[in-house]
Amino acid sequence: MRKSLRLLFFCGIFLYLYVPIAILIINAFNLNRYGLRWDGFTLKWFTAMAANPGLMEATRHSLTIAICAASAATAIGCLAAIGFTRYRFVGRRILQGTLMTLMMAPDIILAISLLVLFVGIGIALGFWSLLLSHITFCLPFTVMTVTARLQGFDRFLLDAARDLGASEGQLLRRVVLPLLRPALLSSWLLSFTLSLDDVIVSSFVTGPSYDVLPLKIFSMVKVGVKPEVNALATLMVALSLVLVVISQLLVKERDKNGKNK
Repeated sequence: MRKSLRLLFFCGIFLYLYVPIAILIINAFNLNRYGLRWDGFTLKWFTAMAANPGLMEATRHSLTIAICAASAATAIGCLAAIGFTRYRFVGRRILQGTLMTLMMAPDIILAISLLVLFVGIGIALGFWSLLLSHITFCLPFTVMTVTARLQGFDRFLLDAARDLGASEGQLLRRVVLPLLRPALLSSWLLSFTLSLDDVIVSSFVTGPSYDVLPLKIFSMVKVGVKPEVNALATLMVALSLVLVVISQLLVKERDKNGKNK
């Protein structure tokens, strides 16, 4: 009885999470424009999506920002995590606490703060303000992910590399970074996802000349969900699945190579 209730509970959670996504994907191929009934299979909504210049431009902007922000946040977060873990310096605890505060702060507070900062120092709202903002709110997540990986390191590996004459640069390139590869990949994917679907911060720090996909979709669905949005969301879900599969393949390949060695 208890096992059946547990199974029913988990099935209910998965249905609650994934049935809306399944309906969205089905409606992307539904000939009925409003998705009220199934009128047949079609791909015309994908064609309409590709023919929508505003939607395509917002998609390119969002992908550009997400890739740049994820790459920069992962690189900076990796260096910060290594510094916090391996070195002791004045203000280390304060910096770590500041990152945690940034991660826990409400998005609206972060958005207003960044807007005031950009206006105060004269940065025009657009690509650069959006990129700097996305790097800022992605950074704590990358630091936490890489720090968790570093804390599980075997310290004797670093000592053995030093005993064999490795410099700090060689230690970083040949020992630390290969061991951090799964954490770096996870950090990049997490940052990419956070950047791609951000609405609150983006609505404050972007200008009218640089529209991004979440804001574009938000403005479109105010008058109803258009089938072009369903088609675009389906492609985004497919992209997310591809990224997850690639990450799992890379992790398995690394584990296989480690066992062979």
